[in-house]
Amino acid sequence: MHEIAVFSGSAHPELATEICQHLEVPLRPSRVTRFANDCLEVQLEANCRERDVYLVQPLVPPVQEHLVELLLMADAARGASAARTTVVMPHYAYARSDKKDAPRISIGARLVADLLVTAGVDRVLTMTLHSPQVHGFFGVPVDHLHALRELARHFRQYDLSDAVVVSPDLGNAKPASAFARLLGVGVAAGAKQRFSDDRVEITSVIGDVAGRDVIVLDDEIAKGSTILELLDRLRELKVRSVRVACTHGLFAAGALDRLAAQPDVTEIVCTNTVPVPHERRTDKLRVLSIAPALAEAMRRIHNGESVSALFDTP
Repeated sequence: MHEIAVFSGSAHPELATEICQHLEVPLRPSRVTRFANDCLEVQLEANCRERDVYLVQPLVPPVQEHLVELLLMADAARGASAARTTVVMPHYAYARSDKKDAPRISIGARLVADLLVTAGVDRVLTMTLHSPQVHGFFGVPVDHLHALRELARHFRQYDLSDAVVVSPDLGNAKPASAFARLLGVGVAAGAKQRFSDDRVEITSVIGDVAGRDVIVLDDEIAKGSTILELLDRLRELKVRSVRVACTHGLFAAGALDRLAAQPDVTEIVCTNTVPVPHERRTDKLRVLSIAPALAEAMRRIHNGESVSALFDTP
């Protein structure tokens, strides 16, 4: 692995450090400078010439700041004659902007993908895109991983004899079904309609959940509006217990506190694709590491081995 060079942006250096520990390579230093006119300058402070360069940077708040930083890092690697530049982007925030569902709006997921390629990115490694079709917006190879195995490994410690996985909406039903198969349990889904970013309505739950132990699975939790709405429907159906799981725990605007305050929510599980500061965590939160999965994918990319063999959904 001596020809690999891993750099981290400022979004999630803890994850980059953990990835490098699994790869047994050093995390190379980088420097971000802000000029008086508020412009950023990025310097990669290690040799990139003919190296396999990996830039670790999830798009988390402030998203625009971290995006520009990532673009500058990619440009710096290209200018330093990197053999290949791979962006390790566990969370692609713009994946939610994946279609034109109103007049005269931009499709941000495609635009940002084009910007990354223009900046010099040769490959993208990401996890649990909000919409699978975003994969096709990139003009370079994309390795799209998921965290279902990590989540399933955690939930297998519990008695699942009367458990059911519930997707908050039909759009997430396929990953929920795959997760349910990993656990050997049934699956159900909510019938959801979204009116705005923080206003949703779930009219019913399709599937047998009454009196059962529920594991709610979503790709990400931002404000938590969907989960809270789903909890109301689950209470009406008198479920026995509720655990909440997601890949990306954004927990914006006090969402984690609101979810943890629900007496029937026994546990909230997410991964470390995005940083969750320790001061914001609660006793109900469990954060699982996806660094081993990312490190193994990076090792396989570097060695020209199959990544899909490891991470395809069963």
